Amino acid sequence: MSALVDPDLIRTRFAAALSDMYRAEVPLYADLLAIVADVNARVLAERGEEAEARIEIERHGAIRVGTAEELATMARAFAVMGMEPVGYYDLAPAGVPVHSTAFRPTSETALAANPFRVFCSLLRHELIEDETLRAEVGAILARRSIFTPEALALIAQAERAGGLDDAQADAFVVALLETFRWHADATVSSTTYQHLAAQHRLVADIVAFKGPHINHLTPRTLDIDAVQAEMLRRGIDAKDVIEGPPARAVPILLRQTSFKALTEAVRFTDQAAGEAGRHTARFGEIEQRGAALTPKGRDLYDRLLGEAQSGDRSIPHEQRLAQAFAVFPDDLDTLVAEGLIYVRRKDDGTLAPITYEDFLPVSAAGIFQSNLSGEARRDYSQVSSQAEFETALGRAVIDPFALYAAMAETPAIA
Repeated sequence: MSALVDPDLIRTRFAAALSDMYRAEVPLYADLLAIVADVNARVLAERGEEAEARIEIERHGAIRVGTAEELATMARAFAVMGMEPVGYYDLAPAGVPVHSTAFRPTSETALAANPFRVFCSLLRHELIEDETLRAEVGAILARRSIFTPEALALIAQAERAGGLDDAQADAFVVALLETFRWHADATVSSTTYQHLAAQHRLVADIVAFKGPHINHLTPRTLDIDAVQAEMLRRGIDAKDVIEGPPARAVPILLRQTSFKALTEAVRFTDQAAGEAGRHTARFGEIEQRGAALTPKGRDLYDRLLGEAQSGDRSIPHEQRLAQAFAVFPDDLDTLVAEGLIYVRRKDDGTLAPITYEDFLPVSAAGIFQSNLSGEARRDYSQVSSQAEFETALGRAVIDPFALYAAMAETPAIA
């Protein structure tokens, strides 16, 4: 029997293949990677440091699925690559009709090998107000299969055998990549598409195509402000503001920005050859990660962010954010003393912040909304539905705070 391939290696192969595919599909993403590489090289040169592997390979992506069955199968596929669902994110309060989790490696060894993660969102059918349209959405999604027969067979093989051998792992990457690939041919008419888009553009994006397609990938930068400035200098249509906390001496959670979603040619079922419609969904994002916050730190963060967002709109966003966060300690000793961040003690006795590996609900929703220019914000008043999400997923999501607390109690990896 052939030896089984470590899931970390399968994840690395998939992340590399996905990045190659997305660069080919969205050439502007290749420009973004070049900007990030230049900025990271400059920062490292200024610090006199060598690039660490996690800066070179770190990526996250995002994908949206339409049904419980699609989500459950996605979970099985990610499990082959050592990725588990961590955290629950309800984006409905921000006007986005989905809820989500982050599939990612959870052990420090696996994170060190390759920290690739995917933010996976599930459409909340109950938030589609029009009952006729809601029924049509269910029927459209019931007719599609977003996984190839080869991918499904290899997922089942991995579950039976406890993994895949080298040839099977390569075949799995190729087969699963088809789920994430862009398909310009829609599965609905232009009229149906307009009805879906009128409900919410993300509903149209999730429902109108034969596969969910990756909607963005994200390299990690050491200086997101420099990347943002360089995008604007090059004339790239970047977001107006950087999502997340303001720039700090001790970075916390994550900050992220992106170029706005591209409008691309698609063909609806009622269009003849040579005719084209338009669809807006895919973009390129950048992230800069900081320290993981404790529940106490997260409560303070959420409160201050709320103050900044509800403040005087005549004051620029960055200024409101800086004013609100002036009370959030910005030196390591105080952050530790007040129990606001997770840290671990190094061999020399000093404390090192534990890197945040997850996402921000407000930032995630902000990225979605800000990349859909002109999208009217919906008021979804329904309560969070983690239980329903976990039922669709087929398991409970992992508490991210528990993971960070466990890391803080264990020795650092040498």
